[in-house]
Amino acid sequence: MVHKLKPIKPKRISDQVFEQLRELIFRGEFKPGEKIMTERELSDAFDVSRTSVRDAINKLVVMGLLEQKQGQGTFVRSPGGRDHEFMAEAMRSQNATLLDLLEVRMGLECNSAALAAQRAVDRDITFMEDSLREINDEMGAGRLGASADTSFHMAIAYATHNPLQVYIMKRFYDFLFYGIEENLIKLYEAPDQMENIIGQHQAIVDAIKEHDTQAAYLATKRHIEYVMKRVGEQKRDAREMREVLGSNNFL
Repeated sequence: MVHKLKPIKPKRISDQVFEQLRELIFRGEFKPGEKIMTERELSDAFDVSRTSVRDAINKLVVMGLLEQKQGQGTFVRSPGGRDHEFMAEAMRSQNATLLDLLEVRMGLECNSAALAAQRAVDRDITFMEDSLREINDEMGAGRLGASADTSFHMAIAYATHNPLQVYIMKRFYDFLFYGIEENLIKLYEAPDQMENIIGQHQAIVDAIKEHDTQAAYLATKRHIEYVMKRVGEQKRDAREMREVLGSNNFL
C-alpha cells in the first residue's frame, strides 16, 4: 500500500516571531495600551527581516491582540476592547453564567497553583509579584485592574511548566479576562471585598514561593469560592429586588 506523505516544512520565521510576541502579551510583559517596538526595532531584536515581523504583527492584529493606529504605531489592545460583547454572547448562547465560568476556573486553577508550587522558579515568582503590584496600583487609582488580575492568573499557569496547561489557559484567556472583569465590577461596590481579593492573591503567591502544594491549592480554592459566594449573593439580591419591584407594580 502506498501512503501519501507530505513533505516536512520548517516553521516559518514569521510564525516564530508571532509566537514570541504573543507570549509577551499573554504573560503581561506587554501591557494593554502599551506601544510596542517599531518593525525596524523588532527586526533588529529578532535578527529577522522586516517582512517576517510585519507578517507576525498582522496576524496579531487579526487576532485582536494588537491594534495599529495611523501615524502613531502598534499598540497592545486591551482584552476589554477585544470581542467583549462576543464573549458575553458566547456565554448567553450556552445559557452559561459567571458561576459556570468560575466552576471551570476552579478545576483549572487549583491544580495549576499546586503544580506551580512544585515547579515555579524565581522568574515565575517575579511575574506574579509584578502582577500583584500592578493590581494594587490600578485599584489604588480607582480602576478595576482586570488586565493585571488576568496576567496574575496566567503567570501561575506558566509557572506550572506544563505545556498543555499553558496551551489550555491561552485558549481560555478571553473567557478568563471576561469573567474577572465582570466579577470585579460586582465586587468593586464594596471596598472591603477588593481588599480581601488582594489578600487572597498574596496568599496564593506566598504558598507558591514556599513550594507548599497543598497550601497553594487551598488558597486558590478559597479565592474562587469567595468570588463565587459574593457573585451568587449579588445575583440573589438582584433577583429579590426584581421580585419586590414586580409585586409593587402589581399592587
